[in-house]
Amino acid sequence: MIAQDIRETFLEYFSRRGHKIVSSTPLLPKDDPTLLFTNAGMNQFKNVFLGLEKRSYSRAASVQKCLRVSGKHNDLDQVGRTTKHHTFFEMLGNFSFGDYFKKEAVAFAWELITDVYKIPVDRLYATVYEEDDESYRLWREDIGLPSERVFHFGEKDNFWAMGDTGPCGPCSELHYDFAPLLEEGAPRDLIEKGSDRFVELWNLVFMQFEQDGKGALRPLPRPSIDTGMGLERLTAVLQGKTSNWDTDLFLPLIEEVSRKTGREYPSGDDSDVSVRIIADHARSIAFLIGDGIMPANDGRGYVLRRLVRRAFRQGQKLGLDQPFVFALLGVVADIMKDAYPELMSSLPLLSRICRAEEERFRHALASGFRYFQEYVREAKLSGSRLLTGEAAFKLYDTFGFPLDLTRELAQEEGIAVDEPVFHNELERQKARARHTWKGDARVKEKKVYEGISPAEAKYAGFGAGEVAETRVVAAFKDGVRVKELAEGETGEVILSLTPFYAEAGGQVGDAGLIKGARASALVETAYYPVPDIRSHRVKMLAGILREGDPVQASIDRTRRSATQANHTATHLLHAALRSVLGEHVKQAGSLVGPARLRFDFTHFQALSDEEIAGIETIVNEKIREDVQVGVAEMSLEEGLRSGAMAIFEEKYGERVRLVSVGEYSRELCGGAHARSTGEIGLFKIIAESSVAAGMRRIEALTGEEALKHVQETDRLVHTAAAALSVSRKDLLAQIAKIQEHLKEKDHEVRTLRRSKVQAPAAPADEPIQTVKGVSVLVRRQDGLAPAEARTAIDEIKNRLKSGIAVLGAIHEGKALLVVGVTKDLTGRVQAGTLIKRLAPLIGGGGGGRPDFAQAGGSDVDSLDRTLSECLRIIEEAL
Repeated sequence: MIAQDIRETFLEYFSRRGHKIVSSTPLLPKDDPTLLFTNAGMNQFKNVFLGLEKRSYSRAASVQKCLRVSGKHNDLDQVGRTTKHHTFFEMLGNFSFGDYFKKEAVAFAWELITDVYKIPVDRLYATVYEEDDESYRLWREDIGLPSERVFHFGEKDNFWAMGDTGPCGPCSELHYDFAPLLEEGAPRDLIEKGSDRFVELWNLVFMQFEQDGKGALRPLPRPSIDTGMGLERLTAVLQGKTSNWDTDLFLPLIEEVSRKTGREYPSGDDSDVSVRIIADHARSIAFLIGDGIMPANDGRGYVLRRLVRRAFRQGQKLGLDQPFVFALLGVVADIMKDAYPELMSSLPLLSRICRAEEERFRHALASGFRYFQEYVREAKLSGSRLLTGEAAFKLYDTFGFPLDLTRELAQEEGIAVDEPVFHNELERQKARARHTWKGDARVKEKKVYEGISPAEAKYAGFGAGEVAETRVVAAFKDGVRVKELAEGETGEVILSLTPFYAEAGGQVGDAGLIKGARASALVETAYYPVPDIRSHRVKMLAGILREGDPVQASIDRTRRSATQANHTATHLLHAALRSVLGEHVKQAGSLVGPARLRFDFTHFQALSDEEIAGIETIVNEKIREDVQVGVAEMSLEEGLRSGAMAIFEEKYGERVRLVSVGEYSRELCGGAHARSTGEIGLFKIIAESSVAAGMRRIEALTGEEALKHVQETDRLVHTAAAALSVSRKDLLAQIAKIQEHLKEKDHEVRTLRRSKVQAPAAPADEPIQTVKGVSVLVRRQDGLAPAEARTAIDEIKNRLKSGIAVLGAIHEGKALLVVGVTKDLTGRVQAGTLIKRLAPLIGGGGGGRPDFAQAGGSDVDSLDRTLSECLRIIEEAL
């Protein structure tokens, strides 16, 4: 069976058994700050398992895109070195939310594996948790596996928990025996140690307990099922391979890498590992960029950047010095085209972003090598045979040097690397990254909303600007549920029926008022603390608002109308961008408020003035046409089949709203919109900028705000023309003329300052001192800018021929220190070492090269004292 047939067979099997087939979510998790990437099939159902969200179905099945490169599930270091580990993989899973349990889950797994996929029964083994006698009986009695093929394991291998608290339970695994000839030994021992002879095919998790903060377990009222089976491993078994790399999911990639490098695969040496790492990372890179993640220096973007660099570095080991990974993304798209056709349509963008990142890394390696040579020189001059861990980490963090590359280069120089210090620095960086992704508090916050069902907190709909009769269902203050909110307090309120749109899909929440017989509150915004529950952030204006009080709720209609206009404008903007720039443009994020709109999209370069003008023209043409905006509700499948645009960052439910602007724009969208484009009035782009590599941002105004902006711009032009005594049409020419004049004057000033700097002081005014046989000159010369101070230091060094120069100055209210050491003396003392001792004395910091360094500080009163300390500090350094 080819991989696509395996996917389809899995989904068809569970569909026939009453499971809702759910599409894969992006690798970018939606509304889950605890995850860097989607790493399991159950991620999209997490709130269902936690009881925070309800679905219309109690059984589901999916093929989920996953990435494991960090945290508890991190397979990065094993990739390429084993037959079964990958960064990107697909998880086949079936799920039960309080419906069936162990008996059915085991029966489904066994029937699919043996009757449908036809995997030989005598190759299968099962493992169960040591205290789970029920699962053991199911495998032995219901399925009929002999006792010698069912093994008990402990908590480490066969007990699963979502976190320190929450749903958890025993799990049971199905293992496949490739062949006894691969490795002899007792099956139980081989499975326990992770032998390549066995592969874990399917993990069945039985969520039957909830663990509290003290570690105590209590039975869940509705036990659930979460299963996961790696497509890559199953494909290897069904295609008769002992390695995932030999399947149709990887082989075309491996063959292309072999063709590019001119190497045979397998060759039996380390180059095989490099080939496999490249093949693996190409898949991850394609899907990460395809899901809207761009290279960056932190977070998810840093992971992508690291994968590109690792793949490029492996290519260098195989003799590839030019960018090549980008060309492999087309192979990935072709392999995956049946399951993920969007990769093929996005291929030009994916390739361009990847190639730019490869080029950036290639240049960084060249730049970093110069720094590496400097670090080696410093180590040797100090008599050390060790490259510092801090230097190795800087090469890694700034220039992307993997530790193994630094180690190899250091060995060529006859020195070692202080790896413990490097790893300490790396751990500190990881800790900072983990801090960014802490999300346990969010989960704990959500607990306070337990017990409130969506049926108790309904939405009145987009057409309802006011609800005359509603009720306070719950009130919260400082994250705790309370009985009442008093005048002057801020908190949250949930209503039984609300007209307030809750923040979602980039659109801000409504604002307005809640009024009762004894109280009134200003609603600042509405949002979803948990799925399907709308909460209102309020500031109490008067009285006391109590749980159960009858109230009236009304939105700020003017604010809503402006927001609706901006939201419809974003749809027109999206369509216009695709018309002007190309079909590769996809929405990557948005913010729609009453005052302005912000739209992020995939594109590889800044927009020209002509492109911006063209986009504005198209949008305003559609506004003048006053096209009706249509809204239709349908299933997600129907919406996608209709050709509507779906946004990667959104998490769609079973039912979606299709918003259409005539035939020009069709998008799946849950937000509020204008009734027709004419209500937008006017559209004006006010800014276009870069957000990340391959991602641009447009900020725009509509309606009255756009008109105000145009009027203000017109007023500025009129005022500027009047100030310069020219007509509007001559304004730019006059500005250019003034700029040219200023440039000439600036050149004259710089020339005069340079001549002042270069003029040598009289020997009597500027004595050259001798410290341990070295000439030293210390000078204060206020008014010098940093660039001029550098020039002055060079002049002094040229005069000294051999010596040390220190220059101090006050520039723009700051103290400036510059140190120069002639080349012949850098083996004895370095400018960077001296400046690090001098900088704290002026309340600042600095650094530099062995022959030149500078520092700035705020303590200008200490400059003279610092200069007077120079001779002593230089003497100590010498």
